[in-house]
Amino acid sequence: MKTLTIIPSRMSATRLPGKPLLKINGLSIISHVFKKAIEANIGEVFVATEDQEIVDDVVENGGNAILTSRNHKTGTDRIYEALKKLDVKNIDLVMNLQGDEPAINIEDIISLNKKMISNNSKIGTLAAKIEDLKNLENENIVKVVTKESLDNFQFSEAKIFKRNLLNVDNVYHHIGIYCYNRETLEKFVKLDQSKNEIKDRLEQLRALDNNIQINVGLAKSSPIGVDTKEDYLALKKIMEYKV
Repeated sequence: MKTLTIIPSRMSATRLPGKPLLKINGLSIISHVFKKAIEANIGEVFVATEDQEIVDDVVENGGNAILTSRNHKTGTDRIYEALKKLDVKNIDLVMNLQGDEPAINIEDIISLNKKMISNNSKIGTLAAKIEDLKNLENENIVKVVTKESLDNFQFSEAKIFKRNLLNVDNVYHHIGIYCYNRETLEKFVKLDQSKNEIKDRLEQLRALDNNIQINVGLAKSSPIGVDTKEDYLALKKIMEYKV
């Protein structure tokens, strides 16, 4: 099966505008993510963005990028426009990586791709164990509850995604990486936003509200997403220390 990775990215994030081009070790956050996706070696990689500055940065750093509309409500709508514009032949799976997670584990990207193929899933994503119970109430950390407890082999069905949650069985920290089979992606973007999706600001609820199954695999680690200046400085410190 053939996989295409598309990374949606834009400059106008509410809490930290311009974050894709913030530098860590002299390289922008978005170009770090692109390089991780290339290293995973599961297929071609493109950044999809509404901003010419992001296209220029990615290309300057040896990557591929495509300009998309400014009118998308979600990152999934953006990757679908990019998929149509790119017109890459015989694509079976579309991997959607978050453009603000430069510390994503390459092995997790590879693992999700393998699980999608071996389970013939419609939508797949990843989750990590919650080490600190205080994170259950942290609305910036999305939680997922799965039907079975996760191990390295399980690809369990997601029951619900929530921003805050009581401590229940099989609750995990959801990681914003998705893999869609092409047919499901095409169906998903044609659906109206659901009430739960709008209320909880979680587009994956549109799938569950329309009876589209999402499978969840266990990630090796929870990457730090860059939502605030504090996140950026913390991650910068970690990544620059490692070099």
